[in-house]
Amino acid sequence: MPVVREFTLPDLGEGLTGAEVVRWMVEVGEVIAVDQPVVEVETAKAVVEVPCPYGGVVTALFGEPGEEVAVGAPLVTVAVAPGEGERPVVAEVERPLVGYGVAEPSRGGRRRRVGGSAGSAPAPTPAPTAAAPAAVVPAVVSVAPAVAAVPAVVPVISPLVRRSAREHGIDLAALAGSGPDGLIMRSDVERAIAARTAPPAPPAAVADGEVVPLRGLRRAVAEKLSRSHHEIPAATCWVDADATELMALRRQLNATPGPKVSVLALLARICTVALARFPELNSSVTEDGSGIRRHPAVHLGFAAQGERGLVVPVVRDAQALSTEQLGAELGRLTEGARTGALTPAELTGGTFTLNNYGVFGVDGSTPILNHPEAAMLGVGRIVAKPWVHQGGLAVREVTQLSFTFDHRVCDGGTAGGFLRFVADCVEQPGMLLRQL
Repeated sequence: MPVVREFTLPDLGEGLTGAEVVRWMVEVGEVIAVDQPVVEVETAKAVVEVPCPYGGVVTALFGEPGEEVAVGAPLVTVAVAPGEGERPVVAEVERPLVGYGVAEPSRGGRRRRVGGSAGSAPAPTPAPTAAAPAAVVPAVVSVAPAVAAVPAVVPVISPLVRRSAREHGIDLAALAGSGPDGLIMRSDVERAIAARTAPPAPPAAVADGEVVPLRGLRRAVAEKLSRSHHEIPAATCWVDADATELMALRRQLNATPGPKVSVLALLARICTVALARFPELNSSVTEDGSGIRRHPAVHLGFAAQGERGLVVPVVRDAQALSTEQLGAELGRLTEGARTGALTPAELTGGTFTLNNYGVFGVDGSTPILNHPEAAMLGVGRIVAKPWVHQGGLAVREVTQLSFTFDHRVCDGGTAGGFLRFVADCVEQPGMLLRQL
């Protein structure tokens, strides 16, 4: 007889305690393979597909789309044939960022307990003896008694019937099949659809308009910005800069063989050079506010528009990359943001942010700092403007630079010095050669 395996939401890393169900990729009654993705969830930092380490028949799904599921709470149960449909897990293996969360190391850790069907009690996994060597152990123990733990699998004649039921919100488990041995036929689903004559009740009217709940990434962004606004005494200074020579340098670089260099890559290189000159700005205030933590490496965040809204991917150790390498990494992360494929690790850990809001066609901004970072450089659009150049009026490519900083970390002199140095590098990019 098959036994039921319960798969719980794994630890997704980065201190996350739960995730929101975006969509189910399987349904009750479907046969799945080992390590097949079963659900797409949204954390405060990314959207990820969660694979199930069991193969067999899906017997239950826990959580509706939009519902929050805690780490360790049940996701699915699968009816597995004895000795089949399980992926063994090697003890003492480090847990991946997005792993299965069904086994713990054999020494020094606790083991998960799993539950069966409604009313059955969870059974603990027996701990190995101290003398037992590290070995391959089953991910989850079976629920005893096995027969009582196996819920009935919904018999359906074809995938088309399941699809029709799913599209119309019909619970197959609640239907009585008219076919042989209770097999659910297409006519059974059609009758259930026809029986739903009453239209759904309209949403309650709200005097001030529709209320859209803050969930997932949007909620995390709101909480982080609110915290930054309340905790950080931020100030902003700005300056106009003639970017004509910087744009000419870009055209010169891109006229030679090799990867194309973006304006963002050049600005990122200027940021790393400026932070080497003003290292106190690559820092953050400690959680208790008693000190300032100086960061030895520049983990450069930059604003990127994605399917889930504006996100801030992070280029690790940006100071150690060449301009071409910076461009390649910026391009990779931008594409990942556009498709929603970035991992939580790629969206956290920044020490300084470059905000190129000029891509939205605006000149200036006074942004909120990306907590707990202490500074952010903003770059407006680069546009042709009349400009006094070498004693005469000329049309030049001009941009506005803004610099927002935590006043606890530095005073206006340091902030002004940083911004002026950045502006000088934009206007005279040859200055960068002195720093490389």
